[in-house]
Amino acid sequence: MDFMFYLNSLLLGIALAMDACAVSMANGLNESHMSLRKIICVSATFGVFQGGMPLLGYFVGHAFIDYIEKFIPWIALVLLLFLGIKAIVEAVKDKDEGENKEQTITTKLIFLQAIATSIDALSVGLTISNYKLVEAIVTASVVALTTTLICIGAHFIGKKFGTKLGNKAEILGGIILIAIGLEIFITGII
Repeated sequence: MDFMFYLNSLLLGIALAMDACAVSMANGLNESHMSLRKIICVSATFGVFQGGMPLLGYFVGHAFIDYIEKFIPWIALVLLLFLGIKAIVEAVKDKDEGENKEQTITTKLIFLQAIATSIDALSVGLTISNYKLVEAIVTASVVALTTTLICIGAHFIGKKFGTKLGNKAEILGGIILIAIGLEIFITGII
């Protein structure tokens, strides 16, 4: 494994982290008082899923991925549309009821977001299927670490703007989730 291998793994990690980065920013917008511990846990969850999906694709190989690859954009679209619409509806409902409370990001929501943003990374396993096992594990680890670090930064950016935007942050977060779902879907079917 040479410098170019690590550079390619890092660039792959950055590319795969972008959806999780945007969702992390939306989470920071929605829960602007999120603790550092929770930010790290949420970011690490995204990292594990982003690194794990290509590794799963590596092990599953070409046989199984061919059957599910065409459904990946649909699954991501449905999950992220659901989460985005739910966030917008709750923000509007809270505004109508006169509440100005921020949404708490639950464990269930975190796992749904992690699955939705990383499921397209499953097909990346095909691109590393010719790697040796050690190389695949190192690549997955670099992807996971890169995603975790990017998501931590994105949470802080979201928190900064979430405090300033108040209730509008939930609506913006919901719109971001819907946009990510549409982006994954459109690029997945083209």
